[in-house]
Amino acid sequence: MPAPARTIGFVTACSIVIANIIGTGIFTSLGFQLPEIHSGFTLLMLWVVGGIAALCGALCYGELSAALPRSGGEYHFLSQIYHPALGFMAGFISATVGFAAPIALAAMAFGKYMHGVLGFGSPVILSFAVVWLVAIFHLKNLQVGSAFQNLWTIVKLLLVGTLITAGFFVEPKQEITFLPQPGDTMSIFSGAFAVALVYVMYSYSGWNASSYIIGEVKQPEKNVPRSLLAGTLIVIAAYVLLNSIFLATTAQEEMRGQVEVGLIAGKHIFGANGGRLVGAVICLGLISTVSSMTWIGPRVTMSMGEDHWLLRLLGRKNKQGIPANAIVLQLLIVNLLLLTRSFEDVVRYTQFSLLICSLLAVIGVIVLRFTHPEIRRPYRVWGYPVPPIIFSLITIWMMIYLSLYYPVESVAGVATALTGLVLYFCAGKRRYHSA
Repeated sequence: MPAPARTIGFVTACSIVIANIIGTGIFTSLGFQLPEIHSGFTLLMLWVVGGIAALCGALCYGELSAALPRSGGEYHFLSQIYHPALGFMAGFISATVGFAAPIALAAMAFGKYMHGVLGFGSPVILSFAVVWLVAIFHLKNLQVGSAFQNLWTIVKLLLVGTLITAGFFVEPKQEITFLPQPGDTMSIFSGAFAVALVYVMYSYSGWNASSYIIGEVKQPEKNVPRSLLAGTLIVIAAYVLLNSIFLATTAQEEMRGQVEVGLIAGKHIFGANGGRLVGAVICLGLISTVSSMTWIGPRVTMSMGEDHWLLRLLGRKNKQGIPANAIVLQLLIVNLLLLTRSFEDVVRYTQFSLLICSLLAVIGVIVLRFTHPEIRRPYRVWGYPVPPIIFSLITIWMMIYLSLYYPVESVAGVATALTGLVLYFCAGKRRYHSA
């Protein structure tokens, strides 16, 4: 099979990085950082540290994608570096909570935002309604076209730019300073900061997808790290500026513990009607997220069903070629997550599961250098071994405090990973006996 043509230059690669990272997390997560952290400087440092972790992770995934060029993400990486059991575990996490959780989180946010836009209706019912309608849409083999997805990418970038620009002209400003204050250093190294960083990493999710296009990038050894660095720096700047605008224009008490921070701040920046318009635009983006994950997720599950007899029911398609069983399973998982009615619990549980996989993958860069130094690597991590060490330390720090502060969600995350391992060995035994 011929290698894909290298047609993507630096600017396009940089744009892909930015488009992949900036999602709905930036419009939803600030409210859950505010209960424990009040300092403007510390709040903005969250986004800087999260951006550094995302950049280090993306650089490492870039090398893995170049050294092990095949689609599949962690499913492929962990199988090749360690053992197929760990690859299956990563695939299981991805196929279950990895896609169901972003759908549930987007649906919860949609319910809150739509309630704020309309001024009536139950956010919970609106959340369930959007996931069921989108699932039915996909079961009928209709999909939101790529044109809509691309349009939303442009709209969300314009929305971020407009909010930042307009926010500078809002008067009066809140009494908050973004300069370092006494006690900020202690706050940055606290457990509360580590846990708040989990929400930030949710907002940066997408950093790993940006490295998968390495096979199509011209001069990957130069353009991949440059595009990841430039793209991530632009996103960090956008996130820091947007959060500073939210904090400067809107009282912390109004946003604390709230999902719909974009709507709340939008009303302060543009007035009540303008804020509703901002909320309506964000709702469109949330529908886009639900739709794209509803389309992609079941196809990952279907692939695993085709590979492993234990999941064979999920590998089946209906007469229209739609993985209906996989769509229904994902819908059930989404509904279970929605029943928690807690945005925070779902973020903490799913991020813990996903952090296990990304940590193993990034450490895998070091492992692979030792075990297979002969593999051709068109791109190598800049500043090796600093990026994998930084990413690993930040991730382990988050996981330690997440398990101390929220043991139930953390144990649930570990249990999900262990379920994947048990399923793999059950399937392995069957294959052995049937051989």
